[in-house]
Amino acid sequence: MEEDAAEAGKFWSSYENGFTVWFERLQGNVPEDADPILPAETFIGAIWNSLLWVFANIIEAFYNIAYAVSHPNVWLDWLSWGNTTEDKVSLMKFIYYGGSTELFFAFFTIFLVVTAVAFFYRPFMWGCVIGMEWVANTVGRTFAWAGLMMVLVQIIIIFMQRVFAVSELSLGFGMSMTHDVSWWAESLKFYNALIVCMCVTYTFVQGGHVRVDLVYSAVGHRTKRIIDMIGSIIFMVPAAVLIWMYGWYFMWRHLVVPNPSASDSLDRLVNKARALRWNVETIGFSPNGFNAYFLFKVLLVTFTALVMLQAVAFFYRSYLELVEGEESIGKHIDKDSLGEGEEAYEGTH
Repeated sequence: MEEDAAEAGKFWSSYENGFTVWFERLQGNVPEDADPILPAETFIGAIWNSLLWVFANIIEAFYNIAYAVSHPNVWLDWLSWGNTTEDKVSLMKFIYYGGSTELFFAFFTIFLVVTAVAFFYRPFMWGCVIGMEWVANTVGRTFAWAGLMMVLVQIIIIFMQRVFAVSELSLGFGMSMTHDVSWWAESLKFYNALIVCMCVTYTFVQGGHVRVDLVYSAVGHRTKRIIDMIGSIIFMVPAAVLIWMYGWYFMWRHLVVPNPSASDSLDRLVNKARALRWNVETIGFSPNGFNAYFLFKVLLVTFTALVMLQAVAFFYRSYLELVEGEESIGKHIDKDSLGEGEEAYEGTH
């Protein structure tokens, strides 16, 4: 039964008893020879069916997580690429599950479990906040150097073009990269994208994002924290999930053919796997221009993952500051400092 489930990519591959039939019907899955699921006749009935669907997927998520961890070869075998059928099927499964309901509920279930534990043991929640903000700060501080690289490359381009009138530039240490000047000029957009995508949560932690304040400054501490909690869950997470769904398949459509689609079922993608091959996008906007635009798609997905992680961190921090009072504002936060006497300018860079 487990082998069949691995092949089908589902929780249960057969309807061999009443419980599995009932559970699958909760998820909206009906075998061909079974009675169809009738639509809800009332609004309350539709809400009830939706709640049952969410409940069933949360229960299934525990199995999916355990199975994914214990059988990594099913979806990660493509990392040791040998252009075999198994590698292609594994990659298609990875693509499918990367934008699937199963992945969403796996992370949602992990969030529920971690949050439940954190509510009962507050130091654990603070540890989660510190860890997630450390990720944001570390990634941001690392990729912020792309700003310096962007400036240096721009200076070199201007200097070499205006003074020496060269058409090609070679940059590197030990091993150099030689490209047309237009390639280096267009690559500046990539450095800018690195800063935007990889430093977004770092800037958030540092308080550097521009805000439109309509009511926030006029309300009290507890109301502010409630607004922050609602905003992180109601706005940040759904927006990030939506961007992920578009960005995930957008990225893979520029990396492999046949092009995967969000509407493709797992069986359809597995059937496509026989013709799968890498087709990394290397087309530039000009004949000799920057030709690694697929990296922008990778950055979009990475950006979304960082935003989702920071949304959880901000929700936890807001809750802790709500229950612990105003004295906990900024507790354990790792902010950059411009030095003594420069506090007024911090968070504005």
